[in-house]
Amino acid sequence: MSATLGDQQRQPGPSGPLELAQAVPLAAWRLSRVLLHVLVAYVRSYLVWPKLDEQGWHDETARWSSKLLTILGIELSVQGQARPGAKLVVSNHVSWLDIVAINSVVPSRFVSKAEVGQWPLVGRLVTAAGTLYLVRERRRDAMRVLGLMSKAMREGHTLAVFPEGTTGDGHGVMHFHANLLQAAIDAPAPVQPVVLRYSDPQHAVSPIAAYVGDTTLMQSLWWIVTARGLRVHAHILPLQTVAHADRRALADLLQAQLSDSLHLQNH
Repeated sequence: MSATLGDQQRQPGPSGPLELAQAVPLAAWRLSRVLLHVLVAYVRSYLVWPKLDEQGWHDETARWSSKLLTILGIELSVQGQARPGAKLVVSNHVSWLDIVAINSVVPSRFVSKAEVGQWPLVGRLVTAAGTLYLVRERRRDAMRVLGLMSKAMREGHTLAVFPEGTTGDGHGVMHFHANLLQAAIDAPAPVQPVVLRYSDPQHAVSPIAAYVGDTTLMQSLWWIVTARGLRVHAHILPLQTVAHADRRALADLLQAQLSDSLHLQNH
């Protein structure tokens, strides 16, 4: 799908001169506040974050993430409650916003590609938040990351992964890859499924948030900062134990649970 075709099908952004005239000031206002919010976090990552205990880090992460959603004009709706303590959060993947949404309700350490750590400003924040980096070019690096994940969960941390391995359009849940789920089995630590859905006043499943196809980061950011009424729904499903689990069977079970929940929300 080309970016042009995608724009024609989805049309998530302004579509006329009047809308554009209204959207530009809104986008400028939101983006300036986002930049300030990130800069404050950058300073705090050196001066404050290293002094925080586990609960302090959780509170800081949830507060910062919730405020970022507010700055972007995104409302957060939460159903269910996560269990405290060590666990592996497993979620469907729609957008780069997913990390912010999850951290607003279940502060977690994420697994990310190594390149993210090199991004200006954001890379520092992601690293300081305890992100575990996977070097995809190294065939055996997944084993190293699995060991770090298991160790972190044994130490009481919450980690989060997106087993689909890529983003979808939000209408369904794609096949779950089982590899990273092995870390929960090895720890052992329970799995906390979280279903994410984005809606807007015109759509139960909003095309605005979906970061798919040939969509660029700048396009995605523009659609989001010019949107009105965007809402993210986080449905926290019951905790899933992993005792004596097979990772592939666990992946199939979790994928079915999230898919069924999303289907019910969409209808």
